[in-house]
Amino acid sequence: MSQIHDDKVWELNLQAVKIREDVIKMLLAAGSGHPAGSLGMADVFTAMYFHILHHDPKRPDWEDRDRLLLSNGHICPVRYAAMAHVGYFPKEELLTLRKLGSRLQGHPERMCLPGLESTSGPLGAGLSQGAGLAFSARMDGKKWRTYVVTSDGEHGAGLHWEAVLFAGKYRLHNLTNIIDRNNIQIDGTTEEVMPLEPLKEKYEAFNWHVIDIDGNDIRQIIEAVNEAEVITEKPTCIIAHNTPGQGVSFMENDHLWHGRAPNKEEADQALAELEKIATRLKSDRS
Repeated sequence: MSQIHDDKVWELNLQAVKIREDVIKMLLAAGSGHPAGSLGMADVFTAMYFHILHHDPKRPDWEDRDRLLLSNGHICPVRYAAMAHVGYFPKEELLTLRKLGSRLQGHPERMCLPGLESTSGPLGAGLSQGAGLAFSARMDGKKWRTYVVTSDGEHGAGLHWEAVLFAGKYRLHNLTNIIDRNNIQIDGTTEEVMPLEPLKEKYEAFNWHVIDIDGNDIRQIIEAVNEAEVITEKPTCIIAHNTPGQGVSFMENDHLWHGRAPNKEEADQALAELEKIATRLKSDRS
């Protein structure tokens, strides 16, 4: 179990800002991509890579590592940025996002980049892959855990709910599903396109332990994962309510930024706003 102290929370919050800054730079260089979800999930990926996961960037194929799968692969810029900052590959490579021949494709490609557990693209498949990994780990008596990041929008896919049923039936307590609950998708809000609520009660009905958190609060993220680790009779779903576009005022809660990259002027404004957040964090610390 990973305990968290105030000093560490401060460090992680500052790290999340740096990751958001790199997301903006990556998308500007690529000229395409998905900023809203990437910015919204920066706190989750910071907490995972810098505090929660048992992993080793120098040994990405370490047998006893925890597995982290990204089902909603379109927000891969935030995962790439977190991986680079923690040491999986040089940060300079981030600016090759979506370029021909780059290891950093628009959706994660497992055979391209060490440290990725799956290739994602079609929404709805990630939890099935994660449930399979968790089931195999239990069969082999392994202690590593499987974490899957899923989008709220992909809950409209039947395949996803088959995985929910499977994990509930087999009581995969070593599986944690973290939902990117930002309430938007490419065509509007999730509740307009395909209503999901009551989401918590649906998972509970399928024999899951469910935790609602603020997905932009690193302390809550870590405490929720700690809670999941001590649940021994069922899988855990963490519903991470977050703000799409978090940290950039003109992107926040606007579904039009689901899949549109910023231009130079917009990127400069976004980076200026993020720098103010970093300055405020440093000032609060001093």
